Amino acid sequence: MSGNLTPDIRSLTKLDLELFFLQHGGKKFRASQVYEWLWKKSCRSWVDMTNLSKGDRELLKNQFSFNTAFPENQQKSIDGTIKTGFRLHDGTMVEAVLIPSGERATVCISSQVGCALGCRFCATGQLGFTRNLTVGEIFDQVAGMHPAECSISNLVFMGMGEPFLNYENVIGAIEKITSPDGLGMSPQRITVSSVGIPKMIKKMADDDPKYHFALSLHAPNDAKRNQVIPFNVKHPLSEVIEALKYYHKKTNKRFTIEYILFGNFNDSVADAKELALFCRNFPVKINIIEYNPVNGTGYTRSDPDKTTAFVHFLESRNLVVNVRQSRGKDIDAACGQLAGKTLTLNT
Repeated sequence: MSGNLTPDIRSLTKLDLELFFLQHGGKKFRASQVYEWLWKKSCRSWVDMTNLSKGDRELLKNQFSFNTAFPENQQKSIDGTIKTGFRLHDGTMVEAVLIPSGERATVCISSQVGCALGCRFCATGQLGFTRNLTVGEIFDQVAGMHPAECSISNLVFMGMGEPFLNYENVIGAIEKITSPDGLGMSPQRITVSSVGIPKMIKKMADDDPKYHFALSLHAPNDAKRNQVIPFNVKHPLSEVIEALKYYHKKTNKRFTIEYILFGNFNDSVADAKELALFCRNFPVKINIIEYNPVNGTGYTRSDPDKTTAFVHFLESRNLVVNVRQSRGKDIDAACGQLAGKTLTLNT
């Protein structure tokens, strides 16, 4: 489909489809059938729309492109985590990860091909930015996961890319994923993670989100955060704090602070004290994440004793702290590792 200038069928609303069929001498109800194939049944081919006539399918094929994210390959970790590489219509690829836990599973999906923010610890950041994903391409990462022994219970936008730099398409995909006319997932099962773009945090707050929000903080002050997240130089923590206060005031919702511990960089008790001060501004819960090695970054994992001391200090300040265990490290599917093996093998 690369180079095809016809509009993507999944960029149309149901009303658009109704008008299309009427303008071409067809029946209005055909639009509902097509819409159901696209979003409810997660169809990826004109041929699969079996309750449409051959003529209607040819009409659609001639008038629209159908740009899907196709699951091309998978890798399975020794801990059961599955990483899927999705090939896009222009030949690029993104990765999504399924993390099973008993009968349920969390799916981590991407919002962009690469990322423009260049976070120093992240494999995706080393790729640079190619383009935003469409609503359909984001949707396909969820619909394309078919775990045999569990059901998808949670969805996190923590894969490749910065979701707030593709805000409209991310929100459009969430609408399709949560709609009764789509996958019907509860928005309470969805978390969108961002490094914290102040104006977009405020925009999200104004839009009254039903999904959850997580801030990728990773350092308790500007001096250290500038080193790991270059974006912070332009928008320091004072701006982020202001936006987060606005978010809490508008939504009355608690959000999550994500904090990767890097060895001898941000993992001291003094760092924990600064983090506790940061968290006094609003009700939060904190996810402590172990660092997953990425070649060329120079960062290492925090010593277990330092991690324990860091967590104990936060808990002594009555903060809610969860220590997240990394999954899928052996296949480069853990936090910060996406865009590793699968892309190397297929480009």
